[in-house]
Amino acid sequence: MPLETISPVLKSAPPRLKITEIECHVLLAPDYDKGNTSSAQDSFVVVIQTDGGVSGVGECDANPWMARACVEAPGTHTMGLSIRDMLIGANPFEIGDLWRKIYLGTAMNGRRGMVIHALSAVEMALWDLCGKAVSLPVHALLGGATRDFITPYASLQPAGGRFEDYRDALCLSAERAQKLGFKALKTEITMNGPYAHGGMRENYDRHTDVLAAVRKTIGKDITLMVDVQYLWEDAATCLSVVKDWAEFNVYFLETPIWSDNLHEMAKLVERAPMPIACGEWLATRFEFEELMDIGKVQVAQPDVGRVGGIGEAKIVCDMAKARGRTIVPHCWKTGISISATAHLAFVTNHCAFIEYLPPQLCHERLRRELAQEELVFRPDGTIPLPAKPGLGVEVDWDVVKRYKAA
Repeated sequence: MPLETISPVLKSAPPRLKITEIECHVLLAPDYDKGNTSSAQDSFVVVIQTDGGVSGVGECDANPWMARACVEAPGTHTMGLSIRDMLIGANPFEIGDLWRKIYLGTAMNGRRGMVIHALSAVEMALWDLCGKAVSLPVHALLGGATRDFITPYASLQPAGGRFEDYRDALCLSAERAQKLGFKALKTEITMNGPYAHGGMRENYDRHTDVLAAVRKTIGKDITLMVDVQYLWEDAATCLSVVKDWAEFNVYFLETPIWSDNLHEMAKLVERAPMPIACGEWLATRFEFEELMDIGKVQVAQPDVGRVGGIGEAKIVCDMAKARGRTIVPHCWKTGISISATAHLAFVTNHCAFIEYLPPQLCHERLRRELAQEELVFRPDGTIPLPAKPGLGVEVDWDVVKRYKAA
């Protein structure tokens, strides 16, 4: 089966290394709240060790107990092999071949969903490992950076269970992000639907009121995106509300309807007054092919910790470029995933923004404490090219020990 994959681009032969161990860490913040719609309260972290003493770290955005099972479970037949067993003894620089081997070897268990999400953490760790082994940043291994800086956007954080508290919290968060230097923001406006904040059940007019308040707060010169978290069930209902949102100059509307409802998505794309963005949950290039070709979305949002890793995300980015679509990656985890996302963006010119929250804007403990990325947020609202080997991220292993749940 022809299956394009991506491996490190090197000018000379890499050191000879063999994978000796895969460590899986299930992390859970002690103050987690099951009622929150935030996957940043936990994490699945993978560490890949080699016989040369070089290691790499990766992370995925999925239930960490399930992800650990996907990696550690023993295989029982040729279509349901063990990810861990397929990695032990392998050459870590053969990332593309390993991805294909695991994809085919776990096909009856995965192909999409949780197995691919878990594979994302493994694949991310391999890129980090290879970069450290040859003293090069991951963007160099991906063929080389094509620009000197990228532009992040801040995801605004709501609070409270009443309309006024919710609106005011978003406006306050917008003010704080603007003062830090962000030139682009994304506001959640989800007071109804399957993932309504705090179980709220506000009417759609109130959603428009929140958008108006946030836009008034930041002025007209800041790029503003809107995430409604699958608020509507069909294009007609969505359009009945957002048809009047053109005045707010929305850069994109994220996940307005269910990701699998591709025909309704296409109807929405045809008539909405702003571009439609989607893809945060999708696994593999194949789901993105459907999203872009059937759903017609203008902004694709691969998540390196869900889509299948950095290489698979790069393939999705190349597919989007061929179709004239914009990339704005999704990322709602710690500095490990943020760093991986940034390296992807530096080799993807049609990546307009990355999702990025500095500690000052983070509510979630793991995002503040687990890892320190090399990325520097400058006063002009940009992030310059990182130079450290691998992902350039430093994990606080005391935090890993403190929050390890399994």
